[in-house]
Amino acid sequence: MNYNLTKPGVQKEKTSTLSALKSLLKLITDEKKNLLLALLAILTNSAISLSGPFLIGYTIDNYVQKKQYNGVLLFSGILLVMYLVGLAASYLQTNLMGGVGQRTLYTLRNAIFNKLQHLPVAFFNQNKAGDLISRINSDTDKLNQFFSQSLLQFVTSIVTMTGAGIFLLVINVKLGLAALIPAMMIFIFTRILSPWVKKKNAIKLKTVGGMSAEIQDSIGNFKVIIAFNRRDYFRKRLEESNRKSYTTSIAAGLANTIFPPFYEFLSSAAQLIVLTYGVYLIADGQFTIGLLVSYLAYATYFYNPLRQLAALWVNFQLAMAGWDRIAEILSLDSDLITVPVNDLIIKTPASLIEFRNVHFKYPDSQEILHNINIKLEKGKTYAFVGPTGGGKTTTASLIARLYDPTKGTILLNGKDIRSYSDAERTHKIGFILQEPFLFTGTVKENILYGNDRYNNYSNEKLERVIKEANLEKLLSVFDNGLETFVLPGGDSVSLGQKQLIAFIRAVLRKPELLILDEATANIDTVTEKLLSKILDELPKETTRVIIAHRLNTIENADEIFFVNSGEVTPAGSFSNALDKLLNGVRVS
Repeated sequence: MNYNLTKPGVQKEKTSTLSALKSLLKLITDEKKNLLLALLAILTNSAISLSGPFLIGYTIDNYVQKKQYNGVLLFSGILLVMYLVGLAASYLQTNLMGGVGQRTLYTLRNAIFNKLQHLPVAFFNQNKAGDLISRINSDTDKLNQFFSQSLLQFVTSIVTMTGAGIFLLVINVKLGLAALIPAMMIFIFTRILSPWVKKKNAIKLKTVGGMSAEIQDSIGNFKVIIAFNRRDYFRKRLEESNRKSYTTSIAAGLANTIFPPFYEFLSSAAQLIVLTYGVYLIADGQFTIGLLVSYLAYATYFYNPLRQLAALWVNFQLAMAGWDRIAEILSLDSDLITVPVNDLIIKTPASLIEFRNVHFKYPDSQEILHNINIKLEKGKTYAFVGPTGGGKTTTASLIARLYDPTKGTILLNGKDIRSYSDAERTHKIGFILQEPFLFTGTVKENILYGNDRYNNYSNEKLERVIKEANLEKLLSVFDNGLETFVLPGGDSVSLGQKQLIAFIRAVLRKPELLILDEATANIDTVTEKLLSKILDELPKETTRVIIAHRLNTIENADEIFFVNSGEVTPAGSFSNALDKLLNGVRVS
């Protein structure tokens, strides 16, 4: 399955504005109570704001022109109380929606991270970490800003505009229709240009993610850069990414600023229409000065939100562009699904692992393994040897079900390996990777990663378990034992020490099958002999699969397979395997 998010073929079909808005609102379905309170506050605030111009116009016509100042003071007091209530309602709605935005951000980031944890290794091979980080941090923050700020202002503007439009038409239909003509032009203009604005923002977010990926690669491989003195190479790549980000940001900035000036111009045109036509109606005796003042205020209440919507609409387009990138991840499903138990079950399997006509290829590549048929029996030690690129690690990855075969079936204990749950499979199969990864924390936390059995053990109790497993000499390599702190990326410990931690972590799980992919490549000879002794003392039913280039590591294997050019064939004796390696068999 192709998981490459940068390829158009795997991206979601771009959604319409309405469907995108519905998708965004689904994110806050759990906030119904707060949303209803915020909506009530918005309606209260809008009702007070819209009542003001009418009361002012009424006061002008009935009290100011007649010089009845008691009435002026009375209505001034009423307006003061109303505006104070509106101030409280405004504060309440802002506070409520700010909380909604933060909780949505928290939930969404958890949802993305949980989704990433359920995606297969193939997904991470096809996508850069920096771009994924940008989606989790930057793109979700765009949604937070939309929910905590823009959505609130958006709803307030719509309610205010609707109320103001109703007042304009109720007071005088002809004048109201004239005042709303510029609004129709704004609607048409916005409808035409919105897809273009969204596209420009989507391109900008994509290039920002690409630049984040380049920075992450440069920092993560800084030692290599220094060692080969290739600062110039990475500097050029970063400059290119930065230039793309700059260009797309300029284009997005221009697109984002296209609405406000146009809205401003048509808003002013509407005010001019109201004033001109209103004066004509007053002269004709069809209107009053107070109503004209009210009308101008309602026209302002109608078009001022439109000006705000110009900026809010840009934020909405940006949020939708970010949502598209986030939804791409959330819509993905792992192709490593758990299938129902089928008829392909051997009741008393002679083999722990069996490959039946297995083929495999990575996305957009040629087939790597061709029609593999092998059996691994319980309690035996198997070695996979062959030239670099022959397919050894790929074969081991299929055994651990990091990938599924393109064709064929892999059996674990006589049952399709796909029918096991992730928990069942990882309990049965331990895998020490060629490049072990450590988390920031203590050695103890790294050893117990993914092993619930010892989670509540004290250091003393865990040390006894480690001793019983004959692993105490490996632990003694670390100055502070279990409490030795591992810095981000594991830079505080050597690569050999990383492999020791990975070794302890795998052995303590007591798997039925233990795969070691170059697990001793960075370990000294003395420690390697100690590891060999520990492997020999594992329970007799434990099957071992060893991938190694150092021949002394595999000379005691029960069976050796030679892996090259997509074929996995028995190598026979150790001397035969050695002859094949020394004869320089062609690497595909």
